[in-house]
Amino acid sequence: MDRSDVSGLVESLTSEEDGVRKMAVFKLQSNIGDPSFADIFLSQGGLTKLRYLVLNATGNTLAYSLTSFSRLLEVDKGWDHINQEVVERVVELVVTHPLVNILRGAMAILGAIVAHQRSPTSTSSQSEAFGFRALKPAIAIHPQFLEMLVSRLSSADHALCANALQLINGLMRDAISNEGEAEWPKFVARLQDLGVISGVYTLMQSTAVQDLAHPLLEFQGLTKTLLRKYRDVPIDLHRPEHRRALKGVHLASNPDRPSDSLEDGKDKKHNPEKWRRLGFETENPGFEFEEAGYLGMMDLVDYVRKQELSFQKTLLEQSTLAPRTRCPIARASLAVTVMLYDLFEAERSDLDDAKSYLALDSKSSYDRIFKPLILQWSRIHLAGLQAFFRLWKATGAERDEFSKLVDLVRILLETVVGGAKREKSVEDVEFEIRDFDYERLRQVQMELFQMTYEDIWGHHLRQVRDETCHEAVQFMKEQRIRCLLAGAWFSNHSAWKSEAGQQDSRISRAPSYRYVKLSHNRRYLHYADLDIKGDQDLELDSLPEKLDLAIVSSVASNVSTKTPTSAHSHSSNTTLRKLPQSSTTQITIHGYLPDSATPPDTSHSAPQRVRSDSKSTERSNTRSAISHYNKIEIPLLILHPATHSLASEWLDGLLMLLAQRPLTSETRKLTSLVAEYGLKIRLMNVNLDQGGPDEDNWPDVPSREGLDEDYYYDMGGN
Repeated sequence: MDRSDVSGLVESLTSEEDGVRKMAVFKLQSNIGDPSFADIFLSQGGLTKLRYLVLNATGNTLAYSLTSFSRLLEVDKGWDHINQEVVERVVELVVTHPLVNILRGAMAILGAIVAHQRSPTSTSSQSEAFGFRALKPAIAIHPQFLEMLVSRLSSADHALCANALQLINGLMRDAISNEGEAEWPKFVARLQDLGVISGVYTLMQSTAVQDLAHPLLEFQGLTKTLLRKYRDVPIDLHRPEHRRALKGVHLASNPDRPSDSLEDGKDKKHNPEKWRRLGFETENPGFEFEEAGYLGMMDLVDYVRKQELSFQKTLLEQSTLAPRTRCPIARASLAVTVMLYDLFEAERSDLDDAKSYLALDSKSSYDRIFKPLILQWSRIHLAGLQAFFRLWKATGAERDEFSKLVDLVRILLETVVGGAKREKSVEDVEFEIRDFDYERLRQVQMELFQMTYEDIWGHHLRQVRDETCHEAVQFMKEQRIRCLLAGAWFSNHSAWKSEAGQQDSRISRAPSYRYVKLSHNRRYLHYADLDIKGDQDLELDSLPEKLDLAIVSSVASNVSTKTPTSAHSHSSNTTLRKLPQSSTTQITIHGYLPDSATPPDTSHSAPQRVRSDSKSTERSNTRSAISHYNKIEIPLLILHPATHSLASEWLDGLLMLLAQRPLTSETRKLTSLVAEYGLKIRLMNVNLDQGGPDEDNWPDVPSREGLDEDYYYDMGGN
């Protein structure tokens, strides 16, 4: 747009016809964001006329005027026309006007005024024209301004929500930076009482997070700033507010004797366990807030105020226990505060969050960057503290083991809170913290320890683990094959049906038991069908029939191979066939009969037997041997194990004998157990001087004075 067009546009702003003014300011809002256009507009005297429309126009003309004025401020022009009259007018619009298009522009102007940086050379009167102070006179006239501002966070218009939240962020940031230490906490508390936390928490969990990413991330950064400021305030019992807070905790504990020690500076009726009774380590509790600061005091007071009856009940229960077994409530509360402070990375600067904002290119980044649970600090602290009490009682901990409980609770919070997705509600998080049992927590702790070892030792540990895993597989292979060498009794089911539905009389007269045993050279399965199950193992000479393993093609079974985490993750298409589930456990050995052999009767599924005079060859000539057999695969031998352990031994033993992978969960579990203990035993041989720290930094080796060799290993892992 050239200069003549700008001049005509400026003239139209003062037209007597509302339609002409509306069209002119409508065109203005789309062009004034260009700095060169803004310079021409200002040189033509357009700012005075635009300001007049902001103060006096109505309807859409007012909406376009507010948008134009806010965009002019965005290019850092027009600040000399901002005065108290303009501020009061815009604040009035926010409070009284219902139209969304007008509210968007009005909040954008106020947000720019609050966020405008003061010049170092500006006078005090000029400084008060910007920032939070510029709005104070108008807010005094319209005290419902903050309430209306917070209510706009629930608007269906995302642009209005963004402008409202941007204005709230500016007010909080300016108050924290420029207001006194006694003023900004009151302002923040007032916003929280109006529901700003719940409003932002809802937005951060909603689908609108993509449109509101910048103001939401800024509010999250401000929340961290508040946490840092509260934590950096040291506890000073000479300050009245700190003294009153600590005394309130003492009085809420329902003490036996009232104490005026904090008011008078000395104990009239000194109780030697006054503060240790509440869980402090000494009778001078002020020093114990050194790490958590005033933030720890706030969390402790909040817990006592909201859970006063539970607090008193816990103290009463603790009084019946020995001092060393009492849970230190105050220390636990301070420890949970420090855990959450570290978990939410409150020490990260705003610059770090700005870098995170640059990563908001995809929706997958939102769960990593936005942490809505930081806005539910009080509830998460309470849930963590109650988990501390529960774990203390479940483990039977003593005071000397306080640090161990701190580690457990830290892992619990990192697992549940740190791993929570953005959409997960705080109620679900509280329930998961409460439902997380100790055994599962210990398992997570051991996994983290293992990851720590891997980080320290890297490929050395992985190499040792690979070696122990290979050795464990070979060990289990030999163990399973030796089970086959030892032999076993199986049931010989005789209820086989023919296709016509009539019972085969030949099969119905089959013996009740079958004894099977692997030969010493591991090439044949010897077996015999007997009517009576003996108490002793049978010798190979007493077993009249045998099966040449060289003709075995596959092993099928209905033995369960599922594990808690995966099913059939190690299945072999060439080895394991899926059979229909039945009421009995069955292992079927398939193979090929010699060409001269009589084909099996297909009218029933009875196992076919290969007599001791069948053709067989050495294992080294397996392929050539199979070529002499019929290519029709048939069942050669069927086994019915009585127990799942026996089924696991024989199924995996046969598979591993055929150079296949084991399938049952029992064998895999035992293999993993052997590998794990093998790794631990190898690590026991690592000395301090083998890749450890310098000699000057070696840890002290515990003395064995007074100890004997009366110990044992618990192979069950309990």
